[in-house]
Amino acid sequence: MLALSGYQITEEIASGVRTAIFRGHNEQGNSSVIIKVLKSEYPTVEEITRLKQEYKITHDLQCEGIVRATNFQKYLHSFALILEDFGGQSLQQLISARRLSLTEFLNIAIALTRTLGELHKLSVIHKDIKPSNILINSFRNEVKITDFSIATRLDRENKIINNPNLLEGTLAYMSPEQTGRMNRSLDYRTDFYSLGITFYEILTGQLPFTTTDPLELVYSHIAIKPVPPHQLNPEIPTAVSEITMKLLAKTAEERYQSAEGLKFDLENCLEQLQKMGKIENFTPGQRDRKFSARIIRYFKI
Repeated sequence: MLALSGYQITEEIASGVRTAIFRGHNEQGNSSVIIKVLKSEYPTVEEITRLKQEYKITHDLQCEGIVRATNFQKYLHSFALILEDFGGQSLQQLISARRLSLTEFLNIAIALTRTLGELHKLSVIHKDIKPSNILINSFRNEVKITDFSIATRLDRENKIINNPNLLEGTLAYMSPEQTGRMNRSLDYRTDFYSLGITFYEILTGQLPFTTTDPLELVYSHIAIKPVPPHQLNPEIPTAVSEITMKLLAKTAEERYQSAEGLKFDLENCLEQLQKMGKIENFTPGQRDRKFSARIIRYFKI
């Protein structure tokens, strides 16, 4: 078990290839915290840089819908990232246990869209939106995004050039342009595609592309149109299916261009469902505002 000065560790809650995540208490304030550490005894510079980047991006970010980092401290030959603990479980765990109702889906989708909109306005691109990086506290009706280890924060003085040979993110949820095989820059709309994959998985219980072969998966993202969710499950309203499919457009220009436009459509669906018990079909994106070329350039990496 992890032994970290100033913290009492109670349990290990996750273990990945590179990182391990623990729950514990701050011995000074007795507040619950999440502790993320690198598993390697001698981690690489890249691994440490990613952990430090997650701290830098989330520590001072004024956004309620994210899991904030509170401390970054030395641990043996590496470092430990201390995060707030709001008692949530991952969306991946939730949808693996049961099928969410349409109302639950829409409330989660609206919360995620609101947070992405705030992040994009703050010049942050997450680049790894997926169910395991979304935490939900059902009792407090809170939805938060976590794991900003490969996120990018842009400003006017410091533009980051994307390396097409460096594949970052989770391939099953990765936008066509993020695969590095489309010869185009990456911008905030990559998050919308990953959000679309997440919506698809919540609604249908499966990913749009189920192959495990990396090359086939890249090709699928770039060239193959998924089966619309309502064709897999007729209980899914066509409008909700079409919103998801718009997010999954192969080119960024065909997706939603703003979180506000997406949020409007999702709220329209929720309002119809609550008032009439059903959702009438409509053309998605009618209230979406087109971003100017200047703003698109500002968000490209």
